[in-house]
Amino acid sequence: MDVQGWNDRYRTKARASEDLDSRPTKLLAETAGGLIPGTVLDLACGAGRNAVWLAQNGWDVTAVDGAEAAIAILATQARELGLAIKAVTADLQKGGYEIQANSWDLITICYYLQRDLIETAKRGVRPGGTLLVIAHITEAGEEPTESRLRPGELEKYFSGWDIVHRHEGKPDDPYHRRSVAEVVARKPAY
Repeated sequence: MDVQGWNDRYRTKARASEDLDSRPTKLLAETAGGLIPGTVLDLACGAGRNAVWLAQNGWDVTAVDGAEAAIAILATQARELGLAIKAVTADLQKGGYEIQANSWDLITICYYLQRDLIETAKRGVRPGGTLLVIAHITEAGEEPTESRLRPGELEKYFSGWDIVHRHEGKPDDPYHRRSVAEVVARKPAY
């Protein structure tokens, strides 16, 4: 789906209420909850269910999404909750947000696939920092697409990193029913 399609979905409020009424992604909460809060970049953040939770738990949050409507919802919610979240509208597919090298303690990409963004995010993680990626994978009989990985594909992006969590199968998230690949990996500290 293109950015305009996402904007339309968030403007209908159906997607926004789904994001705002739900808890953070379980894997994100488990991962971030086990780390000392620092700087976090939440890529393809949607209306911000993860960004809000991270900010409420002491993280310095920058949240980026291409859908202007989603970022407006997140900014409003952050303001109402008194949270300091830097909410940025940027088209990730067009390179609209520059991820500075070695700058983030944690980067998250949840339920979004842009293969070249994984490499860019890896460069953005500080040595010893963590990258969490969840992406949909193909089901039996399907071919990979720009939004779905082959089973086993995600883990290959993390050669040389310490993989602290990996999973393929149904996610523990009521809003996502398709099979996913999950990786939480720690960048070598050099």
